[in-house]
Amino acid sequence: MPAHSHWILSIAWSPDGKKITSGCKAGKVCIWESVTGKQLGNSLTGHRQWITWLSWRPMHQDPDCRLLASSSKDSTVHIWDTRLAHSVMILTGHSQSVTCVRWGGEGLIYTSSQDRTVKEYYVGHYQDMVTGLVVLDHVSSCQVNTLCLYTDYVLRTGPYEPANDRLSKPEGIKWFMTRPSIKDLCGLLEVISEELLVSGCDDFTLLLWQSSTGKKPLARMTGHQQLINQVSFSPDAGLIASTSFDKSVKLWDGRMGKYITSLRGHVSAVYQISWSADSRLLCSGSSDSTLKVWDIKNRKLLMDLPGHVDEVFSVDWSTNGEQVASGGRDRHIEIWKR
Repeated sequence: MPAHSHWILSIAWSPDGKKITSGCKAGKVCIWESVTGKQLGNSLTGHRQWITWLSWRPMHQDPDCRLLASSSKDSTVHIWDTRLAHSVMILTGHSQSVTCVRWGGEGLIYTSSQDRTVKEYYVGHYQDMVTGLVVLDHVSSCQVNTLCLYTDYVLRTGPYEPANDRLSKPEGIKWFMTRPSIKDLCGLLEVISEELLVSGCDDFTLLLWQSSTGKKPLARMTGHQQLINQVSFSPDAGLIASTSFDKSVKLWDGRMGKYITSLRGHVSAVYQISWSADSRLLCSGSSDSTLKVWDIKNRKLLMDLPGHVDEVFSVDWSTNGEQVASGGRDRHIEIWKR
C-alpha cells in the first residue's frame, strides 16, 4: 500500500477492523480499506510537523468508527472526522512535541509530551466538541516518550465476542460483531471507570499512574539502559511490555510493575510492539528492518518476519487476531497474515 511520500511513523486499526490509518513524517494521515488496501477519501492534512501517534475513538462511543485522534511534533492533537476528512477540534496546551495520544473510555483523551507532562482532556460527545478541557496534569521529572492504558484492548474489542473457542489453536481467535446490551455497556464502563496508565520517560524509567487521582506515580519501573520508545499492556492486562533503544523488549507485571524478563534478539533499537488477541504472542518492529514474534509463555523468539527494506517504525495487530500491519522508513505498509 504505497502512498506516503515520507516515513510511516504510526499505524492503527479501527475498532471494527475495517480500516487502517497511517501517519507519516510529512504530517499526513491516510485512511485505508483493510481488505483491498484502497485509500478511503482524501488524506487528512493540518499538522505542521510529523505524526507521532494515532488513536481511534472507542466503539462504544463511536459505533461507526468515525473519529480519530492524531498527535504531532507540532505540540497539538487533532481530532478528525474521517468520513468528512476534516478536523473537528484541535487540542492545545502542550508546549513541546506530543509524543503519544490515547483515547480513554469515559470521554477522556490522554496525551504525553516532551514538556514533561501527561495531560487528560475531556472532549465530551461528538456534537459537543467545541474545545478540549484539560482536567489533570501528571508531572514527570523528564520528557515523556510514550503512554498506554490498561483498558486499551478492552476498549478496542468491547463490542465483540468469540465466534468459537479456538484459544488452544495456533491460528488464533475469530471474532464477530455483536450489538452490546445495556448490561454489557454498563459492565464495560465499570471496568474502565478507574483507568491505570503507564508512561515511558527520557530517564529510561516507566511510571505507573492512577487516572484522575493525584499527581504522584504509583510505581517507578527501572531496567532499560536507553530511551524508551513504547509501552503496552497485554489484552488481559496481566503484563506490560516496553521497548527501547537498548535493543530489548522487557516484560513487567501489569498490576505491581515488577520486572519479569527481557526478550532479546533484535540487533538494533526496538521501536514498537503489538500484542495478539490472546496475549500469547508479541510482535516487535525494529530499526534492524525486521519484525519478530515472541512466545510469551516460553519467553522465546517464535519467528522472524523479514520483508521491509529499511527500519520498521510502526506495528499493530488487528482486533480479529488474524493480521499484523507494519510500516516504516521504506514508506510501505505490509500486511502479515497469522
